[in-house]
Amino acid sequence: MESKIDGLKIIHKKQIVDERGKIMHMLKATDEEFIQFGEIYFSTAWPGVVKAWHVHTQMTVNNFVIKGHAKLVIADIRQNSATYGAVQEIFLGDDNRVLVQIPPLVANGYKAYGDQECILANCATIPHEPNEMLRIDPVKNDIDYDWGVQNG
Repeated sequence: MESKIDGLKIIHKKQIVDERGKIMHMLKATDEEFIQFGEIYFSTAWPGVVKAWHVHTQMTVNNFVIKGHAKLVIADIRQNSATYGAVQEIFLGDDNRVLVQIPPLVANGYKAYGDQECILANCATIPHEPNEMLRIDPVKNDIDYDWGVQNG
């Protein structure tokens, strides 16, 4: 999958699978996309729950779904960006093991889907600072996106 947003990276990650289970690679200090380590945390959501919109002013976000499924949505709200106004959906999880690296000042959020809890990991480049993140209402905003299921 190609990125539609300047600075957004989508990296397919290796899995090692055998009869015992699997190892899923997320991010290593030797990976080309590694910037620096700030913290790692896990966000969970039940099917149908939307956690959005988040805008980090300094942090680069590295999202990877450990369990379940998430529709990760990224919106470029940077007025000076060549891709200003672009919105991209990326489906992560059991069917698509990718790391999504989101640069600062880009709005993002996710919706869990399927029949189980979603566990999303974020390996952030800086430790969490409450004043570093801006929150935008998931529905009442200027972002041209509908979180509903797109039947078509």
